[in-house]
Amino acid sequence: MTGEAQIPNCAFLHAHGELVERLRGQLPSEDALIDLSELFKIFGDSTRVKILYALLGDELCVCDIASLLCMTVSAISHQLRILRSAKLVVFRREGKTVFYSLADDHVRTILGMGMEHILE
Repeated sequence: MTGEAQIPNCAFLHAHGELVERLRGQLPSEDALIDLSELFKIFGDSTRVKILYALLGDELCVCDIASLLCMTVSAISHQLRILRSAKLVVFRREGKTVFYSLADDHVRTILGMGMEHILE
């Protein structure tokens, strides 16, 4: 076949070698794809998604989030640690109270696009 190529360590032949090579050059690095996969895993937990949606409206303290979602403060705190480590939420202190908010507009966009996609 014309244009057929075999990739090292790949058992498949493809008829569109130029296309495949062009697309291979456009793929992000393996490390970037792993990081992206880890980010999407964060969104794989409904409690974390609920927290993010709660924070779409305004900044909230842990007690308010727990009350809103009918969960314990401990459970919310655990999920907020995960969201903070993924840089999806930020916090600020006001006296003894810690308020959480979405880290940036990217988080809003991800949530909005995800919801738009499932409602189509």
